[in-house]
Amino acid sequence: MSTEHDANTILHDLAAGDQRAADRLMPLVYDELRMLAARHLRREPANHTLQPTAIANEAYLRMLDQTRVDWKDRAHFLAVAATAVRRILIDHARKRNSAKRGNDWQRVTLGDISAGEDVTRLDLLALEDALESLAKLNERQCRVVQLRFFGGLTNEEIAHVLDISRSTVVDDWTIAKAWLLSELSIDDQ
Repeated sequence: MSTEHDANTILHDLAAGDQRAADRLMPLVYDELRMLAARHLRREPANHTLQPTAIANEAYLRMLDQTRVDWKDRAHFLAVAATAVRRILIDHARKRNSAKRGNDWQRVTLGDISAGEDVTRLDLLALEDALESLAKLNERQCRVVQLRFFGGLTNEEIAHVLDISRSTVVDDWTIAKAWLLSELSIDDQ
């Protein structure tokens, strides 16, 4: 039986109320959560105080604490993980920036958004504000960005999670990326 199939079965058990399923799920998804966290931390300054393990643990706990989630499959789990990781990073950035009163803004690289282009640096809080604005204009495009950037999902996985076609994901990504780059007034650095 494949790991993905195992994870899907355990997620169904968890959705059905089997709390012991969480203990079986952790070994199957933890490495993926940790890699997701590590990928995001590579975009952070070297002196960042969060560690991939801490983010993965916090994301996992936040996800399991959600009682109203109907876990469908591994891709859905990763979509929820993307939201949890995003929230953890944003909460941390807000806390850090409020302590510094706006000085020394925390920066992240949007290498995924700028795939094939020069690496661009953005303020994580500015990105969050832009995503909130995008969500008001087009919630689905915002979800596509969130799932791809924060969740690391492929176009096929995003299409599955959002129940749309792959070509719609590609179109939404192209439009959202252009809108975000314009909204954030990214200059070549």
